[in-house]
Amino acid sequence: MVLIDIRVFLESLSKKLNDYNLPNVSAHIDLQSTGYREVQEEYSINVENEDLLARDSLNPDQKFAYDEIMRHVDENITSVFFIDGSGGTGKTFLYNALLANIRAHGLIALATTTLGVVANNMPGGRTAHSRFGIPLNLDNNSICKNTKPSGKAQLLREAKAIIWDEATMAKRQAVEDLDRTMQDITDEKLPFGGKIMVMGGDFGQVLRVMRHGT
Repeated sequence: MVLIDIRVFLESLSKKLNDYNLPNVSAHIDLQSTGYREVQEEYSINVENEDLLARDSLNPDQKFAYDEIMRHVDENITSVFFIDGSGGTGKTFLYNALLANIRAHGLIALATTTLGVVANNMPGGRTAHSRFGIPLNLDNNSICKNTKPSGKAQLLREAKAIIWDEATMAKRQAVEDLDRTMQDITDEKLPFGGKIMVMGGDFGQVLRVMRHGT
């Protein structure tokens, strides 16, 4: 944010950041968006060097997923990805590599999870209910508690990618709520408003459907 303020000042004098050996700021950053606290917080997340370099330590399966997701980010292709793996297979390691490298591009990548204790494993991690305003009492037509002019809605509009860990533990209606909300906020009738969604978890843990169950 300091660099953005300096850049605005220098541009008024027809000068640039690199004229003074200052780090460049990605052109993707919308200067108007910094007025929202939620957006400011995301842009101010510190990108750890070890997370940036994690892409060089991925195993073949992780590398395949990383390359495919980053290709969609770089080429601005909307898509929904599912990362399946049991505990200890390195899903969080992959998420952190993706988060660091997307954020290093000057873009917003939201880290969310169904379980609160898991949110601490990702920089900037929040629970899905907290991040998206998913109501506690869900039905087939409910929608997340976000108004279009709010800072949270602006954050969701600007997000390039959303990583939802332990998505397999969420109720079906929670995922559908987010889908409807994102389409409403972005005015895009694409899945999740055209965002790049990465939904992970152990799909082998999904509860079976019990006939006449409650």
